[in-house]
Amino acid sequence: MEPAPQIHASADVQSQAIGERTTIWQYVVVLPGARIGSDVNLCSHCFVENDVVIGDRVTIKSGVQLWDGIRIEDDVFVGPNVTFTNDKFPRSKVYPETFAGTRVQRGASIGGGAVILPGLCIGTGAMVGAGAVVTKSVPPFAIVAGSPARITGYVDARNATDSQGASQAPHTAPAPEAPVVRLGVGDVTLHRFKLVRDMRGDLSAGEFAREIPFEPKRYFLVFDVPSEKTRGEHAHRTCHQFLICVRGSCAVVADDGVHRAETLLDSPDKGVYLPPMTWGIQYKYSPDAVLLVFASDYYDADDYIRDYGQFLQAARAGQAPGAPAP
Repeated sequence: MEPAPQIHASADVQSQAIGERTTIWQYVVVLPGARIGSDVNLCSHCFVENDVVIGDRVTIKSGVQLWDGIRIEDDVFVGPNVTFTNDKFPRSKVYPETFAGTRVQRGASIGGGAVILPGLCIGTGAMVGAGAVVTKSVPPFAIVAGSPARITGYVDARNATDSQGASQAPHTAPAPEAPVVRLGVGDVTLHRFKLVRDMRGDLSAGEFAREIPFEPKRYFLVFDVPSEKTRGEHAHRTCHQFLICVRGSCAVVADDGVHRAETLLDSPDKGVYLPPMTWGIQYKYSPDAVLLVFASDYYDADDYIRDYGQFLQAARAGQAPGAPAP
């Protein structure tokens, strides 16, 4: 016999779709259409409307209201007094045809007092700081804070280099005779090129297929990026990329689906190699940043994986570079 959910006598739980070992505390109201998974901890003074789905092993602290259209996936933490919304233009006694859906994906955490605007997605493993006002969807594993919320870092992204290019433990600092450092994320590498300083002007150079691991067929420049914006957020199935911030600085996050590392490109003699099947993110752009990207192939929209969940599936399936798209 499956363990029954534990429901406090003061709670008003009208739904029958409550998973085993779930605990519902004092003065909680759950309407009939709500669906709540197993091992959920729903703390006191919460309200759950009809069109709400809560996954397994979710913790929802006191004072949270979950309105129609909200989906909470497995292993999510929602802090006390988090405010969810589902109507961008609310008026008393005026109801939209459909409420804007909000999804909090697996393993995400939302700090106490945060406000989540309607129609957004809080990505897998993301962390929302206490008191943040989230006005845009949060990428997987991003850390956001402030009002409006902005990305301040990425969960478990090891800091691969400091501003001088010296590697942080457990990596080894690049020596002149070994100017390439593996970042512990697949085959991602940080490169340091020759830099010649001269009173007439400095010079840095690198050679394709020798120092840069491929010969490019395309390049593009990213510039005039507002400091709060994030670029990239995709992987390539077959295309290799090499990134150099030729002016200013920006941070690069590389993710192979298991490990994640962040490095700062703040000098034109530094570059990062992103092989195929690497999820790449660029953010923390300085106002004057100009990012130069070399690509091994011509542009092909079908080569992109823009959904992190699909990337994880492909990475875990061991899709080799060059494998056809599923």
